[in-house]
Amino acid sequence: MTIEALPFFFPVPSMLVVATIAKLLAEIALLAFAGQWVVGLLAGAARDSNPFYRVLQGVGLPWVKAARWISPRVVIDRHLPLVAFLVLLLVWVAAAIAKVRICLEIGVALCK
Repeated sequence: MTIEALPFFFPVPSMLVVATIAKLLAEIALLAFAGQWVVGLLAGAARDSNPFYRVLQGVGLPWVKAARWISPRVVIDRHLPLVAFLVLLLVWVAAAIAKVRICLEIGVALCK
């Protein structure tokens, strides 16, 4: 499907904005999960009392709840952050591909 075939109520710049926002939100959450993992490794068993770990855990909590909602009950709660990370990684890849396709169709000069 080309950009020209889309209905008139989806102008190209708004599609680019949606793809950019989706990519940005996924990047923030992915970095929060990665940071939480690194701080958890460094802090060890005392990670729950670490304020940085708690902040990063708070940033990732909505995504973990969404992962519980979409995953089957067989997935245990301990694995939900990994499920959320993988789903966000998939969203990030899809948004990046969409952004590149839109930029190639409208011209790279309009994507700056």
